[in-house]
Amino acid sequence: MTVRLDETDRKILLQLQQDAAQSLDDIARKVGSSKTPVWNRIRKMKEAGIIGAQVALLDAESLGFDACFFVLIRTSEHEADWQAAFLKALKDRPEVQEAHRLAGDIDYILKVRVRNARAYDAFYQALISEVKVHNVTALLSMEQIKSTTALPL
Repeated sequence: MTVRLDETDRKILLQLQQDAAQSLDDIARKVGSSKTPVWNRIRKMKEAGIIGAQVALLDAESLGFDACFFVLIRTSEHEADWQAAFLKALKDRPEVQEAHRLAGDIDYILKVRVRNARAYDAFYQALISEVKVHNVTALLSMEQIKSTTALPL
């Protein structure tokens, strides 16, 4: 279901995408409104599910997670039991930052953040010990060129 947003809602969302920790006063000033209407709009957008969890974005490399792998997975298994086990294995692994089921030749792609290649191998060995996969290709990101959580409002 698509929720109708007006220009003020979009301005508020743009501000929150830039810095969700800024004060209501700052957001209201930047969008040309006052604090109470901005708070009410934010509350309504949270209730509608437009605004989800508000989190702190951490710098992976500063914390020692220097390796980012994109893992391409092909499987010959498509039964419900296999899918449930696969999804559980992914959800149980904090190294998996994103997981997508794809259309095309590759069934799944994972974004996996680890400290180094040895840590990736430990992740890989644990994953394949839990679920059967037909083929796994790991691609090491050499440089992150762009990363954003912001939607193009």
